[in-house]
Amino acid sequence: MAKRDEKTIAKNRRAFHEYEILETWEAGIELTGTEVRSLRENNCQLTDCFALIRDGELWLNNLHISPFAQGNINNPDPDRRRKLLMHKRQIRYLHEKVKEKGLAIVPLKMYFSQNGLVKVEVALARGKKLYDKRSSMKERDSRRDIDRAMKERGR
Repeated sequence: MAKRDEKTIAKNRRAFHEYEILETWEAGIELTGTEVRSLRENNCQLTDCFALIRDGELWLNNLHISPFAQGNINNPDPDRRRKLLMHKRQIRYLHEKVKEKGLAIVPLKMYFSQNGLVKVEVALARGKKLYDKRSSMKERDSRRDIDRAMKERGR
């Protein structure tokens, strides 16, 4: 996929540590006006966020969008469930995959697309075991050591 001109709002770094990412999709999200204004100020947390399928719809839970500072009494609840917008066919595919043991739908990042719409990148992921986490940490450390050695050699 070509690199798009997008402004990242929030990333879920913990997801890459906790899960093995199998497939990714882009989804829209249903928001109110003050929530979008709050997102423009980067007031969002994706850390404990997860997605569930209920009644053929995809819902995002535990997404925290702080209330807009200049908002009024009608600001929505910061931790409310938000609907993700995807094609029915994609949601049915995800539902069939999630029925398998160990698979989950995890949001990876939230960003503004080129035309100013808020998008969420969701992934079908499998939970990592402790030994998988250790091996990925070991691999990352070895890659860092190799990069350091190459940098020293280039000097």
